Amino acid sequence: MQPVYDVFKSFVDPAFWVFALLFISLIFCFASSKKKTGVLFLLLALVVFYGLSIEPVSRYLSYRLEKDYIKPLPAADQTPLDVIVVLGGGAYDIHALNQSFPGESTITRLVYAVEMFHRYNPKYLICSGTGRENTSIAALMAKMAEDLGVPKEKIRIEDKSRNTYEHGVEFNKLFADKNLRIGLVTSACHLKRSEAVFRKYFKNVTPLPAGYLYFSPSGTAAVRYVPQSQWLLNNSLIFREHIGRLWYGIKDI
Repeated sequence: MQPVYDVFKSFVDPAFWVFALLFISLIFCFASSKKKTGVLFLLLALVVFYGLSIEPVSRYLSYRLEKDYIKPLPAADQTPLDVIVVLGGGAYDIHALNQSFPGESTITRLVYAVEMFHRYNPKYLICSGTGRENTSIAALMAKMAEDLGVPKEKIRIEDKSRNTYEHGVEFNKLFADKNLRIGLVTSACHLKRSEAVFRKYFKNVTPLPAGYLYFSPSGTAAVRYVPQSQWLLNNSLIFREHIGRLWYGIKDI
């Protein structure tokens, strides 16, 4: 089922939509009797591309996805935590160096998890994420956490999970106490799905959002309506997350 899910996710990428519409318009434009239809598909491709590559649309879509987590964190004395778990956000290999490096999302989540560790003082920091060719994402995060001041004996590695669902499954195997108070660190756009998975196994889950796609507007207003690739990328992440939630809903998670 995982390959089906991966293909499905690729089909909801805005870049694929624009490509498909342009391809269809090209086909119709070559058919002498269908040129008007081709022009309509071309205009639709332009509208889709423009709408999904401007700041206001991206900001609105990201707010709708992340709004439940745009609020102050609970105080440490009001919400004690037993463990903090940080979910890996990807890594990449450079064969010439024989080395693996954490992705940008992984770094952001780990740094924030360390900050939350010092704030809430839990028993453990759990680094979660499967292996790369040279090392696991979890091991990369554990090394970073130790370098940032987390005692080695308080760091535990879960390096078997390949996706959000498996993060919850493998974490569940680590702790028999289902009343464990868990601080869940991942990107805000990823929290709804992650929180649903972890709450399937544990009652007390506190979401700790490590960075947002949403932001308050600033700068020159006119620039917000100029198409830019960063908003297209943001919207791609947003649509992929919605597809992930839909897929997990189908799987009854």
